[in-house]
Amino acid sequence: MENGRGQVDCLESTLEKSLQTKFPSDLKVSILLDFTRGSRGRKNSRTMLLPLLQRFPEQVRVSLFHTPNLRGLLRLLIPERFNETIGLQHIKVYLFDNNVILSGANLSDSYFTNRQDRYVFLQDCPEVADFFTELVGAVGDVSLQLRGDDTVQVAEGMVHPYKGDRAAYCQAANKRVMDVINSARTRQQMLHAQTFHSDSLWTQEDAAAAGDRRPAPDTWIYPLIQMKPFEIHIDEIVTETLLTEAERGAKVYLTTGYFNLTQAYMDLVLGTRAEYQILLASPEVNGFFGAKGVAGAIPAAYVHIEQQFYSEVCSLGQQERVQLQEYWRRGWTFHAKGRFTGTWRPRLPL
Repeated sequence: MENGRGQVDCLESTLEKSLQTKFPSDLKVSILLDFTRGSRGRKNSRTMLLPLLQRFPEQVRVSLFHTPNLRGLLRLLIPERFNETIGLQHIKVYLFDNNVILSGANLSDSYFTNRQDRYVFLQDCPEVADFFTELVGAVGDVSLQLRGDDTVQVAEGMVHPYKGDRAAYCQAANKRVMDVINSARTRQQMLHAQTFHSDSLWTQEDAAAAGDRRPAPDTWIYPLIQMKPFEIHIDEIVTETLLTEAERGAKVYLTTGYFNLTQAYMDLVLGTRAEYQILLASPEVNGFFGAKGVAGAIPAAYVHIEQQFYSEVCSLGQQERVQLQEYWRRGWTFHAKGRFTGTWRPRLPL
């Protein structure tokens, strides 16, 4: 949450108001963060949220996901910030009743001022909200639970993520998350079956006469999950399928603030016939540009990866089919995976 003091104050004010009503409040606040990133430094997300836990212990839950890959001597020796490279909980979703916001934001000040990112607002979508609520709850269940004295504990019946048996923890986590995914699949299959049955019996005029004037759905939403330690690769499988089936004449748009395609993705991009436009962050708008120490070299590292990829594009004579472009906007940083605004500039010979 970084500099999210304002967001915490807003939650506290809302929780206070909920206690002032004549009836018992059913308002619940559930927050899921990454353990290593949320615990970085002396002032961090944990310390920021402690007052909420202390004042509203029955209404607030703070879960800190700890990757099972960071354990033993590795956990003791790798310093802060660098330990985040071992694994992160990176879900960026905000749920309010039946409304869902999907973003890349960490709720720091820059995300609301001069950082170009993705923001998708799904209003009044109970099915999507229910799915993400259950997903956040499931990941929270396999995470460490923050307590009011700034200690953490494992949820009842759960294996410890870095002190317990790794295989047993991953197996338990896989089951908990897959239960959510399978339950959502079952609900959707039942909904589709009901919709098909209804459509076969009712005409559009019948529905209008009955007062149902909702427009036919024209947008499909497919939440994709990727949790490699738990052997969940849905996002990877779908992405590879989309890239594989992209035919000649199709246009594929990829955008990322940190260009680092897997070898499998690079092979698919270079081996298919679709046209690709890949939007990247220029070094100047990389979030690590100008940082002190090793972090300051990160933009150059991504440029090096980009150069290697583009060299392969050129060696195959695919410059017209696979185009790389850089986002640049004075005073801004770029972190988007979706819609964008600003200046594009072609990546000239590297």
